[in-house]
Amino acid sequence: MKTRTLPALLLTLSLAVSSCLEDKVEVRYTTYTDQEYEAVSAVLNLPNDRIDYSVELPEHMIALGMAPPEINNAKATLGRVLFYDNKLSRNQSVSCASCHHQELAFADNKAFSEGFDGQLTLRNSLALGSVANFKSSYEGGGGSITGPPTPTQRQFFFWDERAHSIAEQSSLTIQDDIEMGMDLNELAGRLEQVPYYRILFNKAYNTEAVNPFMITDALQEFLNSIVSTRTRFDDGLAAAGGDESRDFSSFTAKENQGKALFIQHCASCHGANMSISRESLANNGLDEAYADPGVGAITGNPADIGKFKVPFLRNIALTAPYMHDGRFATLEDVVEHYNSGVNKHQNLDHRLRAPDGDSPRRLNLSNDEKAALVAFLETLTDEELVRASRFEDPFR
Repeated sequence: MKTRTLPALLLTLSLAVSSCLEDKVEVRYTTYTDQEYEAVSAVLNLPNDRIDYSVELPEHMIALGMAPPEINNAKATLGRVLFYDNKLSRNQSVSCASCHHQELAFADNKAFSEGFDGQLTLRNSLALGSVANFKSSYEGGGGSITGPPTPTQRQFFFWDERAHSIAEQSSLTIQDDIEMGMDLNELAGRLEQVPYYRILFNKAYNTEAVNPFMITDALQEFLNSIVSTRTRFDDGLAAAGGDESRDFSSFTAKENQGKALFIQHCASCHGANMSISRESLANNGLDEAYADPGVGAITGNPADIGKFKVPFLRNIALTAPYMHDGRFATLEDVVEHYNSGVNKHQNLDHRLRAPDGDSPRRLNLSNDEKAALVAFLETLTDEELVRASRFEDPFR
């Protein structure tokens, strides 16, 4: 009797366990109650489960000692909504995304963007498509992709690097008289009146009361998640074991030629691995006399006149026009500047000086070499980033 009952009992238990496992697979974690989701989904195209904004780095970045930022998904979701919301500007006419378009690697295609009242910004909008590479997001947010900046690896924000974190950059932009013109305390009060924001802030900060810190902290969390790692360059570097000096098997002969030229002439400032910059600020000989003094206006130091941020070049093919004033319409124009157009200036970076130490350096590249450099720069585009649904405008 026992021998007949035992197999039947085991079969029953097996079916019960299997049924439980199937039930667990079908269980779906929901972020909002039915009432909350009705209020949220009336305005926002967000799912009723948590969107994952976590960052994964390729092995060649990890080998450099880089670590991904820890992302709070509730804060990042709130930050994404804030990023696309016109309510952040005084007259509710522009948002952060008005000057930072996803399809352009979160840059603008104008030399100067339009602020909330139609005035033009003073400088070209920097691309945010590799913002986590700036190593400055460790203050009050999800952490930095590489940890706190060191004196030799400092990368801050804006063309003159006057902001030391994404949160600070966001605060200055929102309150700027040209860009968004909105007092942060007034903005907090405005957002508290919006039903879906009360829900989103409660999910992120366990309170419906909004304060300025929460606004900039959430924006920082979202921007920390925008990390560019899936380019043809990254694929080639991974296949080459992290050695950027080797020819990449996935590159054309022209692209490999351009990479070699880049390492020879450009990497001493921008870095050869497209992950760690060799220089943060430089005068690159745009003018003999600068109408915009750049960092010099911040420090008051004559030695800083004409110095501007050395930007990361990921997604550079998408972010025209170029330079702090958008003077160059194409990558070909940029290459020609460094080839033959660098101007003499007392603060000209030493790497752009001729052997005499005074005259501007001339590369004297052939047309084929200049075309090869452009071909290489076009391998730095991250197609996944510019199409990823987690970064899209969430408003219906």
